Amino acid sequence: MEIFLQPAAWLTALGIFCLRVMDMSMDTLRMLFVVRGRKGLAWILGALQSFIFIMAISSVLTGDLNPLSILGYATGFATGNVVGMLIEERLAIGFTWLTIISSTRGALLGEELRKSGFGVTEVSGRGKDGTVTVLHVSARRKEVAQVEKIILECDPSAFITSEDVRPLRRGFWRS
Repeated sequence: MEIFLQPAAWLTALGIFCLRVMDMSMDTLRMLFVVRGRKGLAWILGALQSFIFIMAISSVLTGDLNPLSILGYATGFATGNVVGMLIEERLAIGFTWLTIISSTRGALLGEELRKSGFGVTEVSGRGKDGTVTVLHVSARRKEVAQVEKIILECDPSAFITSEDVRPLRRGFWRS
């Protein structure tokens, strides 16, 4: 229990924590770039992440097994995952495919989205209570909030889903 009174042990644990936050943030971003097909960025992050990981794990495993170092390692791992997710949300790299179902204002909604420069495909459909308009919108992830604002202004009761996509070829993508 004497270890908990040593400033050097706390500094080591803090250093390991910081290394793991960086390592896991990079790991989270790297995996998201892999999924989005961004090979170069995935490679760079993978190399940096491996370097930082080796520094962190070797700090934990050298010398006595310090409980503070283990705590720093574990909490840095968990925190790094969350930090990586927050960074990725801010970067918002990639594209989203939104599906909007409107039972009353589909045509107006399509017009408003097109006026704002978004590609929209309209399809007629039948829902639980009758006919509906199904709108498909392609947007950059950074623009999803703007699309959602337009939708809510035109039809607050519209049903909206989204999924990440990778464009394969052609079609309209807002520039």
